[in-house]
This record gives sequence, C-alpha cells and structure tokens, in this order.
Amino acid sequence: MDLFSFIFNPPHGLLLWEILLISFFLGLLHGVTPDEHTWPITFSYAVGSYSTKGGMKAGFLFSLGFTLQRAFLTFLGYIGLAAIYIEYNLDGPVYLAVGIVMAVAGSYVLRGKYFHLPFDKFLGARRHHTEEATRVSPASAHPREVPLKMTIVHGLIAGFGFGAYATVLTFILAPQVPGVIYSPLPGLLFGIGTMVMQIVIGAAFGSMLRKMALTEDDIKYVGKSTAGKTLYYGGIAFAIIGLIVSLLPTIDNYGISTGINIPNLDAINLGFILVIFVVGIIGTWSIISSYREIKNIRKIGMNKLSKELSK
Repeated sequence: MDLFSFIFNPPHGLLLWEILLISFFLGLLHGVTPDEHTWPITFSYAVGSYSTKGGMKAGFLFSLGFTLQRAFLTFLGYIGLAAIYIEYNLDGPVYLAVGIVMAVAGSYVLRGKYFHLPFDKFLGARRHHTEEATRVSPASAHPREVPLKMTIVHGLIAGFGFGAYATVLTFILAPQVPGVIYSPLPGLLFGIGTMVMQIVIGAAFGSMLRKMALTEDDIKYVGKSTAGKTLYYGGIAFAIIGLIVSLLPTIDNYGISTGINIPNLDAINLGFILVIFVVGIIGTWSIISSYREIKNIRKIGMNKLSKELSK
C-alpha cells in the first residue's frame, strides 16, 4: 500500500498520534490542491493585501475560521451527528452562502458602501460602515482596504463544504479517537495542515503584484481593485452555481476523471471548474483591468499636469 492509499483509506485500530498525523497530512494535501472552498478566498484577500506578509495573514485568518469549523465537524463525527452530510448534499447552500459573503465583501472594497450584515462589527472593527446602499461605478470609485478579518467568516462558512477529505476525517478517523474529549483534535490538525499550505499559497499570491513595474501606490490600487472585482464577480458566480446545485443536486456528481488518485485533482468537476473560473479567469481579468485602470488614471493625471504647466 502506497502513502496516498494509506492516507485516504486508513485502517481501523489506529493510535491517537497516528490519527492526528494522518489528519495533518490530509490537511496539507487539502491546502495545496485547488479546492473551491479555499483557493478563491485566499487568492482574493492575499492579492488585496499586496504583500507577502499580508498574503500570509490572509491565508492564516481564513484557515483559522476553517479550522474551528473542522474541529466541530470531527466532534459531530465522533458522536454520530454528522450523518446529515450523508443524507443531504449541502454543497449548493454552502456555495450560495460563500458567494453572498464574497459579493458583499467585494462590493465594499469597490464601492465603499453597501447593504450588509454587520460581520465586520462583530469581529471588532472600530468603524462600522453605512447600511445605506450607494450606486457607484467600480471604475470611478477608489477601492477601499480589503477587510482581512472577513476571511475568518469565509473560513467558517467554507468549512461546511464536504468532500473526500472531510469524509475520511469525519467518518473514519474521528470515530477512532479514545474519547469525546479528543474528538475535535483530528479536525484541529487537519485545519492546521490546511493553514500551513494556505499561508504559503497566500504569500505567493500576495507577492505576485510586486513583480510588476509599478509604484507602491499603484501596487496598492491594483491589489485592492483586483481583490474587490474577484470577490464581487466571483461571489456572483458562486451564488449562481449554489442555486443551480441546490435545485439540481445530481449535477454535483458529474466529472471527467484525470487518473490522479488525489482528491481535488482526481476529476474535472464542478468544484474544479469553479476554482479555474474564479481564480484563473476572473482573477486574471481583474489584474489586467485594474492595471489598465491605474495606467489610464496616471495618464490622465499627466495630461492635466502638462496643460497646467503650459498655461
């Protein structure tokens, strides 16, 4: 039996340290493979932080919320209450909830004002934003700072998504721990493994804009604008897919096998397509369009300055 077969099909009768070690390795694999519940969020907030340090912070905060939910999930798995995931496909509602929160966060970054639930105030933000909606063109509004604390909310919601990793964790590993007091530990170690890789990926995404020939102010603009657009339009995409999956749950089961026996890489399915669409297509378009915006702004500014000097 190779390593991957052992990790994804662990035997019964494992010791606690073996359960926790397998949980941690599962988390590492979950964090590094393209997952629709993690990568779009980490990408958006990491790019919006426009630095390696900020990207690491985005990955950490998102994984923090995700880890708390996973610890609770393995507790449910131990006491036998996680069977709801067997009876019902919750991917649709989770996609919908993730999409709404993404769109709300993106709306704030792009426009500054929106009708929203006060998650940021709950998380300790000093200044709460107006609840009055204002129609402002994203191109004409200067993007606001990306609210990194919102990543915790994203992590908590995304943690309700359920796939192959969660199945092994909840129904095979969690029931084997020696007592209920230990039941959150597999989820905790899984979350920490995911956190390690999300911090690394967040750092890579966050440092990406530094490679462009831009001033510090331009990098900030492009980063915040890219984050806002990816969150807003990516959120709309998630919400639409969430509605479709909620109405037609069987569509979530279709996929084209890749022959790779690692979850998130084993098939081109709805989740994989969401990652590619949000990060690859919307994310790339957001960077390019934001780059063009800042160049146009600078060009207009230079033209105005030239006219003033010529008077």
